[in-house]
Amino acid sequence: MTGGEWAALGHAIRAFRATLPLVRLEDFGFSAEVEDPFEANTARLSRIGGGVEALAFVDARQSVYKFFLFREGGDVGATFAFARGEGDLLQATAVPGSYRVLFEKLRLIHEFGIPTELVGITPEGIPVAKQTLGRMLPEKTDVSGLDPARLIPIPSRFLRTDRDHPRLAFLDGVPWLVADTHDRNVVIDPTGAWRIIDLVAAPLPPEWLGQMRLFRDWIERARRDPQAEVLAPVDDAEL
Repeated sequence: MTGGEWAALGHAIRAFRATLPLVRLEDFGFSAEVEDPFEANTARLSRIGGGVEALAFVDARQSVYKFFLFREGGDVGATFAFARGEGDLLQATAVPGSYRVLFEKLRLIHEFGIPTELVGITPEGIPVAKQTLGRMLPEKTDVSGLDPARLIPIPSRFLRTDRDHPRLAFLDGVPWLVADTHDRNVVIDPTGAWRIIDLVAAPLPPEWLGQMRLFRDWIERARRDPQAEVLAPVDDAEL
């Protein structure tokens, strides 16, 4: 079959591959034939760290490559699930994420942290990202004041989460919860600036914000003024 919808599908696939090309583990020196291809370093890459979401390697040019491992069922990375808490409170719990949320998270990191590029995805389904290498912060460094103009601390009266430093960020105008920016997820770049290299994030659900007027109003005021107070100012004449 040719033409029509099949031609449109072929065009969409080619456009998608231009954005997210297929890369092979062999391109980085790993073998796809062994049970654990990341068990040993390669001639190109040396292991520097890793966690639940990804394994990190560095090359001779001081570029970091992260290989995001998917779980059984197709989950990859981490995001937040939301539920209504007590009173006017939103509860956020970290849960396994999806490819779409992972790609959006990498955009967030690129926008608010270290330069990050999505290199591609392997035939096995492993997304590969590339980042600039930074110098680790001293252990237990206080990062609570990290970029408060763009990563706005969320007042505790509005939200509870199981990840530290919950902040509000805007991506394409959409409010996001960004958290887990502890000292191991922040580095010092060559200019001396602090840069986020990883986080947990999710867009704040409009269906909940629609029911939480104070939280919704604060988000809109914080959009214009990152230092907005919890409650909107009231004119003395209205008291």
